[in-house]
Amino acid sequence: MKIFAHLSDIHLDGGERADARAAAVLDYLGNLARPADAVLVTGDIADHGRPEEYRRAAELLKNPAPVLVCPGNHDVRAPFREILLEQAPGDAPVNLAADLGGVLIAMCDSTIPGRGAGYLADETLAWLDEVLTGHKGPSLVAFHHPPVEVGVPLVDAIRQTGEERLAEVVRRHPGIAALLCGHVHTGAGTTFAGVPVRIAPGVVSGSLLPVEPGADRGWDEGGPLEFERPPSLLLHVLHDDGRLTSHQRVVPFTG
Repeated sequence: MKIFAHLSDIHLDGGERADARAAAVLDYLGNLARPADAVLVTGDIADHGRPEEYRRAAELLKNPAPVLVCPGNHDVRAPFREILLEQAPGDAPVNLAADLGGVLIAMCDSTIPGRGAGYLADETLAWLDEVLTGHKGPSLVAFHHPPVEVGVPLVDAIRQTGEERLAEVVRRHPGIAALLCGHVHTGAGTTFAGVPVRIAPGVVSGSLLPVEPGADRGWDEGGPLEFERPPSLLLHVLHDDGRLTSHQRVVPFTG
């Protein structure tokens, strides 16, 4: 059994509010009885893609466990790659894979530079297919944008498209235990191509379904139900039989 912490949508912007919420989540992870087997962060780490936002993220994301990241639509590839991954800056998709005790973690770049919506580039899908083909055990595939509608209109309008191409890859690799993503700013679960999809809640804020009070206000307008919710994350238990059980945890927060 392995336990993976999954958080998303930190949106560090240089302000105290986002910083404090992210710090609370990372403090929570730092106080677990033992470190998680990995911390997975599915995008929108910075709010504006500025180098100073990534430098702060690098400080906050220090953890005894391996920390794996992928970009979201608010991130900018060059400083993301240079500061968080300590790689040469570049504009190509940011994809990385790690084998953690026999579990392959594939972090994919679903961003379209300059746009809010998502799409897995052909080179990203080819890379994903290749790393999955070379792995014999269970795997988790992560990206920012969900490849299906989730019932939150603001997010569904800028979800990942071209998903039929991803579905072809997923169906070729039965060892995929789940697809992990963010972008929605609420914890949720669905399925895609016969595989579980787990969506991490937003650390910086929460989104609402149309039936909930305040859902008519956009994120830019704020609203207490979106912004006063405490930060939260998911803890995924990957069982020895390849099943994934996901637990949402609300982090005590008074800021």
